[in-house]
Amino acid sequence: MSASSPLRVLVCGTNFGRFYAEAVRRRPGYTLAGILSRGSAASRAYAQSLGVPFLTDVDDLPADIDAACVAVSSSISGGGGTELARALMDRGIHVLQEHPVHLTELTGNLRHARERGVQYRLNTHYPHVAPVRAFVEAARRLVAQQRPLFVDAATPVHLMHPLVDILGRATGTLRPWRFADPAPLPAEIGPQPFRSLHGVFAGVPLTLRVHHQLDPADRDNHALHWHRISLGTEGGVLTLADTHGPVLWSPRLHIGRDADRRFVLDGPGTGRLGLGTTAVVGTTGSFRTVFSDLWPEAIGTALDGLREAVAQGGDALRAGQYDLAVCRIWTDLAARLGPPEIVRPAAPRPLAVSDVFPVPEGFPHETTSRPGPASPPGGRAAPTGEPGGPSPRTAPPRPADAAAYSPSAEFFDLVAAEHTATSSAPAIAALLADADLSTGPVVDIGAGTGLVTEAVARARPDAEIIACEPSVGMRAVLTSRVFSDEDLRARVTVTADSAPDLELPDRIGVVLLCGVLGHLDAGQRARLWRRLTRRLAPGGLVVVELMQFERPLTLPETRLATAVAGHHRYEWSFGGAPDETDAAVMSLHSTWRVYRDGAARPEREVRDSYRWAPFGLKDVATESGLTARALPTRPGAPPLAVLTRTQGSPGPADRPQLPHARPSPDGPDASHTAPPLVSSSTDG
Repeated sequence: MSASSPLRVLVCGTNFGRFYAEAVRRRPGYTLAGILSRGSAASRAYAQSLGVPFLTDVDDLPADIDAACVAVSSSISGGGGTELARALMDRGIHVLQEHPVHLTELTGNLRHARERGVQYRLNTHYPHVAPVRAFVEAARRLVAQQRPLFVDAATPVHLMHPLVDILGRATGTLRPWRFADPAPLPAEIGPQPFRSLHGVFAGVPLTLRVHHQLDPADRDNHALHWHRISLGTEGGVLTLADTHGPVLWSPRLHIGRDADRRFVLDGPGTGRLGLGTTAVVGTTGSFRTVFSDLWPEAIGTALDGLREAVAQGGDALRAGQYDLAVCRIWTDLAARLGPPEIVRPAAPRPLAVSDVFPVPEGFPHETTSRPGPASPPGGRAAPTGEPGGPSPRTAPPRPADAAAYSPSAEFFDLVAAEHTATSSAPAIAALLADADLSTGPVVDIGAGTGLVTEAVARARPDAEIIACEPSVGMRAVLTSRVFSDEDLRARVTVTADSAPDLELPDRIGVVLLCGVLGHLDAGQRARLWRRLTRRLAPGGLVVVELMQFERPLTLPETRLATAVAGHHRYEWSFGGAPDETDAAVMSLHSTWRVYRDGAARPEREVRDSYRWAPFGLKDVATESGLTARALPTRPGAPPLAVLTRTQGSPGPADRPQLPHARPSPDGPDASHTAPPLVSSSTDG
């Protein structure tokens, strides 16, 4: 392998391994060479959706694989990940292995790598997650200025190994360390979820609280919280509020006193009273963004570390001494705490912020506005028209669903193109590869800008396609896409029809309903299903993509994507809340901001709103009377399924076309153009 050639990477495992595969596919300098798994149908279908070889035996690997990501549980979790890692090293393949790995196995793996002349790295994963990296970098700057006075940390027991690594990176060293045994719990107080112990870490007093309960079959879903760390100095406290952010800085409260021991609140020497009590650094995203962005990006950083080690060569055992020390500390802590309490709780009911802070959010008697989640670090958003720069040109608010998607049509592909290319398009193309399309055309309802339409046309050069899109702005892009390609012009018919009363052919081979159904109320959906199932050919398919939530909830406005073109940087923020007039419906909002040449304030801002009735694929199957089967997509992507006719259900009816009728002006525009809301377990 040359320094400039892509590293050909094999991913082992398809549970957490899907995040590794996504990282390899996204990261420059890497090529996904295949998926290795035990042979389940789901794993095979996943590899097929990625268009890479699927393998079940190390002996069958091609000779051109450079590195492997082993996202399979090691023996400490009851799996064979360590044996697999060593078998790969025997073939001269460099290995990145997902934690946890027992100290003796880690030592053996590093020695094995030394003997085979390859590189081996253990990935504790969470130190590479972007908010944790920001905390670590700030901590290193802080300890370079002031001596740490304390560390207060909390973690679920199954993430204690990564916590030790985070603390080591934050303080810049591990030594000296020593710990006391946790205090015994009085028997009469009953079971306690947390155990606490004290000690010294990197010479700094440490208090550690561990959620010491574990569901062996579902570790992540029953953790009461994830990593929380505070590092204190005389100047203030730096806090990682959660593994996935944000980071907080709380300056030290210190108020001077006069000769009578009263606080001095004004005058000379009181300038620091103007410091914010706590600054929030960074913004929080959704769990979808954790899966779709933060975790693949973190794995990509770990991959870069392996690639650098490969380029430099050297002794893997010598390079792994820090990892061994982290593992020794983790082992010491685990021995002092003893085995965790085994629990098997019922599924929890997560609450939204609106359940805790009724709208409008705020504290009692609060009179000043508070910055939203997309405000700059430091907490102050510049109001429109503030002196010092031009006011952004903002589209005036408009009622939800009034020409939905047209205002943001110019930006839509900046977000949707990647989602379509990495999620819905490959899954749908794989589904339609062997489908019988001779029975009728493909009808793409809510075709948007034509991304899925084009993907289907590329996958099936024999397909006739009807692309229906009611939004003028989206349809303009769709029509341009069709007209710019001679093949598409010959096979794609663009209409302005909207569901449920769009004009349909007598027989339909495939129906695409990507991001459409939630724009319709229950009556409109029922009418659409009746019309579609009457025309769906025997063996016909219906593909449905939904949003990633099944009930109304509050989604704080969050920046989900950025893109650059020429002198402009585009930022997309998304949010939503239960609709004020209908508790079963959500009001969703997109905001696009356009910045020029690195400016801090946008020169243009465009807003778009629409309503969405959230429900799940099970509800779709019930409403339609069809049988639903989930299609494999990338981690964090919206749910995608194919529906087929249930035996005995009515077939397509040979009858005159129903008269075309558009929805009423205040009804929803059915379009699949809603940008995907983005985006597991650490088990292999």
